[in-house]
Parts: sequence; C-alpha cells; structure tokens
Amino acid sequence: MIVTGDMDLLDDLLRLCAAAGAVPEVHHGPPGERGEWERAPMVLVGDDVAARCRGMSRRPDVMLVGRDHDDPEVWRRAVEIGAEYVLRLPDSEGWLVDQIANAAEGVGRAALTVGVMGGRGGSGASTLACALAVTAARSGRRTMLIDGDPFGGGIDVMLGGEESKGLRWPDFARSKGRVGGGALEDSLPALHGLRVLSWGRVGEVIIPPQAMRSVLAAARRLGGVVVVDLPRRVDESVVEAMAQLDVGLLVVPGELRAVAAAQRVSSAVGKVLKDLRVVARGPYGAGLDEQWVAQALELPLVGDMPVEAGLFAAQDGGVPPGGDSRGALARFCAAFWEAAGAPDGADGVPAGHHRGGTP
Repeated sequence: MIVTGDMDLLDDLLRLCAAAGAVPEVHHGPPGERGEWERAPMVLVGDDVAARCRGMSRRPDVMLVGRDHDDPEVWRRAVEIGAEYVLRLPDSEGWLVDQIANAAEGVGRAALTVGVMGGRGGSGASTLACALAVTAARSGRRTMLIDGDPFGGGIDVMLGGEESKGLRWPDFARSKGRVGGGALEDSLPALHGLRVLSWGRVGEVIIPPQAMRSVLAAARRLGGVVVVDLPRRVDESVVEAMAQLDVGLLVVPGELRAVAAAQRVSSAVGKVLKDLRVVARGPYGAGLDEQWVAQALELPLVGDMPVEAGLFAAQDGGVPPGGDSRGALARFCAAFWEAAGAPDGADGVPAGHHRGGTP
C-alpha cells in the first residue's frame, strides 16, 4: 500500500513497485475502509501525509518515505506512525525494491541450502546431490536442485529430463538484478516433484558471479530445500554460491589419493564456507574406513554414502538416484534430512553420523 498525495513521490514509488513486480494499492490519505491498513503486506507512507496517519493501528512493515535528507522532524513523525524504517530517495531505491518484492512474494524462512562437491573427479557428488533433492521432494518439502557445474554435463540428464521444457542456465547467465523467486520456480523444468536448474547442451558455460548470486537468492527466498551441485574448483561464482550455503558436503572415496585430493579441495573451500562436512564413500582401501577419512580431513563426518547396486541401470529405466524409496541411498538421504530438520522449523544443521541410512 502506498499512502501519499505527492504526485512526484507517487510516480517514483510506482516505478519501484513495477521494478519489484508488485501492483500497489494507492491512497492519497489514510485509508478509510476498516482493515485496509492492517491487511497490506507493506505500507509506504509519504512524508506529506505522515501527520494525517497518526492514530492508525500499530503494525510491522510501515516505512516513511521522502526526499528531504535534512528534515530534523522526520524521526518524530516516524515514531508517531510506528514506522520501522525512514527512507530517503533516491538513496534507498535499491533496498526498497528488494523489500517490496519480498513482501509481494510473501517471504518467510529461507530455504535450507546444501552444497555438494566431490573430493576428486568421479566421487559421486552429483549422484548424492540428485538423491538428496529427490528424497526431499518425496517427503513433501519444496525443493530446487541447482547445477553449479557448467562442465558437468547437465544434472537434468541424471533425472531423465534433458528434453523437458523449461529454462536452463544460459537463460539466466546474464542476470544482474533481482530475480523473482516465483518466476524462477515457474520457469524451470519440473522433474520428480522438484524444480531443476541445469545446463543446456549448447550456450554459455560461464556463470557470472552476479547471476549466481541473484538466482540462488531467489531460490532461497521460496523456502523449503535448495541443493546445489558444485564443482571442485573455487572461482568467483562458486564463492557466491558458498556464501549462501547453510552446509557443504564433501564426497570423498575411501582411497588415499582421493583423500589427498580432497585435502586440497577442503583447504580452498574452507576459506569461504565455515560449515563443511565429509561424506565418505566405499569401497575402502586397506585399513581405511569412513572415520579414518573424516579424521584425515579434520572435518565432521556426516556418514558413509552407500553403494547401491543397479543404480545406473535404474537411471536408464527412468529412476533417478534416490528414486527408490526403499534403496540404501534414499534411506541415507532421508536420514540426513531428518537430522537437518530445518524446513520443518528446527534451527541449524546438526552434525550427525549415519551409516547406510541408519542414524
């Protein structure tokens, strides 16, 4: 809701609402109908009508907006109408567009965001990322799977959706400003109960940092679960992705050379991501087990990722990793989400250790 009689200010606020994809309700003075003030997700009050809005019911998300940076009375007027913020244009335009868009989308709790990367090539990180996303979607969580590795061949292939309609990364690679969460979700292929942002077979293979930032922020605003399949190299775009992760999972086969390679990956990732954990994967070399792998890397152990017989044959038949709810991989992922708990209201991602899907 916009409340102002200043036509120039109104024009500016309408322009900002259009940029945020929101259609405002406009009043030139305090709304007369009972409940209108309270029902609006956000109220923008112009300096010119602040005095007339005294006595309106106190509520969150009221902002006092004007242009005069030197007005000594602005804070008094803000207190009188219960405004949470005092905004001066044009300085606050960028921030205000984000807030309007958030209100229009009804933003609640941000998605639990998990990044998965391999300690070495062929470690099974993409398989785990797919299985985590498929398992989360099957449990009823709102889920998005984002392919952050342009040279990985396209994670939609693992889901049997390479021919499915919807946008891919090349369509977003030039994104610089804010991306609407709802628009992002609606534009992506829907596969196995989740939305997937993958790479096409042709087009750009570089994700600019600002595009990664905008797209991942939009995905997180939707809530639920976001799983990001990340490459081992840490470039500027990967740094942007890691900045929005709640936890990172490093998949490491139980081999000495794999552990040595994973140490280099862990060293680079640890400079950006504070919560990095290891998922060990057999078969293990002589004298090694998942505990040894975690201790060698000095990382918390999530568990031992099970080897599931017939996984690739199942993919050929249209069943993605984690698609068999009774399979060992699906049970492992279900145990991880149960321990994580955040989409259902728990805080944080507790470190847990489970082997073969058993907590």
